[in-house]
Amino acid sequence: VQLVESGGGLVQAGGSLRLSCAASGFTFDNSAIGWFREAPGKEREAILCISESEGVTYYQDSMKGRFSVSSDNAKNTVYLQMNRLQPEDSAVYRCTADVTGTSCYYSNFASWGRGTQVTVAS
Repeated sequence: VQLVESGGGLVQAGGSLRLSCAASGFTFDNSAIGWFREAPGKEREAILCISESEGVTYYQDSMKGRFSVSSDNAKNTVYLQMNRLQPEDSAVYRCTADVTGTSCYYSNFASWGRGTQVTVAS
């Protein structure tokens, strides 16, 4: 199982970014893909999860209006669309996978990408 994130960078406050998570070694049919973020001095923060059977699960209601997710099964890639970004969204964004099921439970995420840095300038 391998996950590779891309699409991060520097953006002005109010801007948008689309992150990609390219997966290999498994298919999305019976798995779940989650997005988390890690900022210096803060705990890892869960954003959302997507699976074919469960759809999209947001771990925080506050992100529903600005963050969305989609998948391209043909490319085995999941995308995280982030809009109206603010400086507090600056973090390393990582995708993770549960290849044993589709429940989106935190404890089931066993494979992680290295992450992509997002920096939002004020």
